[in-house]
Amino acid sequence: EEIERETAYPDGKVEKVLKNGCHLVFFPNGTWKKVGSDGKTVTITFFNGDVKQIMPDQTVIYYYADARTTHTTYSDGLEVLQFSNGQIEKHYPDGKKEITFPDQTIKNLFTDGQEESIFPDGTIVRVQRDGSKTIEFNNGQRELHTSQFKRREYPDGTVKTVYMNGQQETKYVSGRVRVKDKDGNIIMDTKV
Repeated sequence: EEIERETAYPDGKVEKVLKNGCHLVFFPNGTWKKVGSDGKTVTITFFNGDVKQIMPDQTVIYYYADARTTHTTYSDGLEVLQFSNGQIEKHYPDGKKEITFPDQTIKNLFTDGQEESIFPDGTIVRVQRDGSKTIEFNNGQRELHTSQFKRREYPDGTVKTVYMNGQQETKYVSGRVRVKDKDGNIIMDTKV
């Protein structure tokens, strides 16, 4: 680009105004700033390799060279972090966070303390504030984990519950109920 004028300042800073309207400012430490001809697009390249861009819509894109991470802040408050391993985090203005891991697992962290993870195979795990967990498998089965028991519900309506004391209870669609003690011995079986 052709230089229209160049100014050197006593502090070592040098400013160049290009014929296309861009302004370039070079600082003594190696950092430099470019202001686009629109006056709204600003790029600052720091001496350590970091780059900060301010777009006309006030979106700020900051690239951390050492970590190879990009942090974008949008004017509506949404922040997106993109890590070198492929992980992407979205931090919403309301406090919700969404993390997409390199294996494409998506984890949502809600402001009320609940969590939801969606795995590539379609399995969904939801964790409540009290620590209880619901797992929905892609084969139609569902598990509920609480501090008192673990329960698996099958698509055919069968429900198997294992209590913390080791006792197992299986309820079948037919109405049959089978209960086993912690050692697997049948202590009740209502065959219908």
